Amino acid sequence: MVNQPLVSVVTPFHNTAAYLAECIESVIAQSYSNFEYILVDNCSTDGSTEIAERYLGRDPRIRLLRRSMLLSQVQNYNRALEEISSASKYCKIVQADDFIFPDCLHLMVQAFEQSESIGLVSSYDLKGGMVRGSGIPYQTAPFSGREIARLSLRDGVFPFGSPTTVMYRSSLIRGQRPFYEEGLLHEDTEKCMQILDEWDFAFVHQVLSFLRADNESISSAVRQFEPGRLDRYIVVQRYAARFFGTDEAAALKKQARRDYYRFLAEAALRWREAEFWTYHQAGLKTLNESLDRCLLAKEMGREILRMGASPVGTILRLARYWKRRLNRSRKEISSVPVDESVPKHREDFPLGRTANR
Repeated sequence: MVNQPLVSVVTPFHNTAAYLAECIESVIAQSYSNFEYILVDNCSTDGSTEIAERYLGRDPRIRLLRRSMLLSQVQNYNRALEEISSASKYCKIVQADDFIFPDCLHLMVQAFEQSESIGLVSSYDLKGGMVRGSGIPYQTAPFSGREIARLSLRDGVFPFGSPTTVMYRSSLIRGQRPFYEEGLLHEDTEKCMQILDEWDFAFVHQVLSFLRADNESISSAVRQFEPGRLDRYIVVQRYAARFFGTDEAAALKKQARRDYYRFLAEAALRWREAEFWTYHQAGLKTLNESLDRCLLAKEMGREILRMGASPVGTILRLARYWKRRLNRSRKEISSVPVDESVPKHREDFPLGRTANR
């Protein structure tokens, strides 16, 4: 690429000393050279600040900004995005406990440069040991954004991963402040849906980023609550009417509601803990909904009938479920230091986001 457009790379961080150096090294090792790298320290106290400072003198493309007061994660992301250069054409967030592979910026910019109509580029990512993002048809040409949104809503294809997975057109970030809407369950997913309503989409069929799955985070803490079920329900309810005709949108929303409440019915019959219900009710509030107890009771009745039709299978499923819960409880107990008498401080982050970014 002879004339390389400027890319803004942004890493907001809070207490990620264990991973920050690997993240920064992955950015400065990119095969694509024309980028600025903005590191934003959200009042770290674990040595992360000192790690970031060591890189300032090594690479002139790096800037380090420090917060004077602790912000929530989404607030910190939004403030960090406000710092990108007015000359940058594309913007890549690399979350502090993730990293990107050497050709990430090069291949994503190459995908963007196909057309000025593209607002969002994504790729496969590697989360722990699992490659994610499958389901996008193979083609090098851009997709209609609305086509990808319909594929996601109708078929459950999810090519957006996390903020580390995607790249945005910088003008979209500069044109809306704050960029991410606060108070949503997964504000980055909803931002992608909003972009697809007006812009085209390109996908790189390669693994370009690594998302850590073994770190302590809000997302790992709520994984046991199966947040993906709630996230899909919210996205279908909020966006189906935007991308489908009246009848198809209504059918999608009805099916999503049925599927979600069947999942909740199974949870109720397994005597899920109070924290599970607190999490899901908080997510429903982002839709201005509350738990429909009548529908839940109806789906519980249907689930009991299904269980009665296959008692052996039900017993085996319940046995596996309680075994997983017991193993998880043992793991949590064994991981707590004996001298730790109070919970570790966490930032007041929205649901579903990592606590240390």
